[in-house]
Formats: sequence, structure tokens, C-alpha cells
Amino acid sequence: MSETFNPLDMPIIPLKNATSKNTGRFEASRFLDSPETISAFLSEIMKENNPQILMQALGEVAKARGVNQLAQDAGVNRESLYKTLKKGDKTRFDTVQKLLLALGVELTVKPI
Repeated sequence: MSETFNPLDMPIIPLKNATSKNTGRFEASRFLDSPETISAFLSEIMKENNPQILMQALGEVAKARGVNQLAQDAGVNRESLYKTLKKGDKTRFDTVQKLLLALGVELTVKPI
């Protein structure tokens, strides 16, 4: 008798804790295989309140989805997407919104 796997039951490892002396780089892209998992991952990342970490996380999602496919779905060219995801780049909100919509997730707001 097997239980149904629910990716939302899995713990999320913050990117800042993903590397240490005893572990290699955490490849989140290996596990981001559904809008629900992507949503849970990005929700945890948003708690960091750090745009650079968010862009790094979106890069992991792009890798999981396929950069070419995500660029096509978001209506941007591949080179622009790579530039957008580059660490430290100041990305416009409408670009982030296009990427999130192309991934099948939305940005929501809740009280803290």
C-alpha cells in the first residue's frame, strides 16, 4: 500500500543554507517539476526579502523548466532571460511578473 506523494509536504531548504562544508551545491531544479512545487519553493524564497536570492531561485526554476521554453512562454528572448536572471541585475517588476505567469504561479500578498 503506497501513499500519494505530495511535494508540498517536503521541507524547503533555503538557498543560503544550501551549501556547507559537508554538502555540495543544492540543485533545486531537480525537484521543481510542477506549478505546486515551484510555488512552494518561490514562496519560501520570498521570505528572504532579497531580490538577488529571488533571481537565483528563478534561475533554478528556469533551469528546471528549460530556459528556451520559459523564455518563449514569457514572451522574451533567451538572451534577455539570461541577462534578467544574472545575479545583481536590476530586473523590472513586469519582467518578473511575466516569468511567474509563464511558470503558472502568481505573486500574492498576505499580512506578516
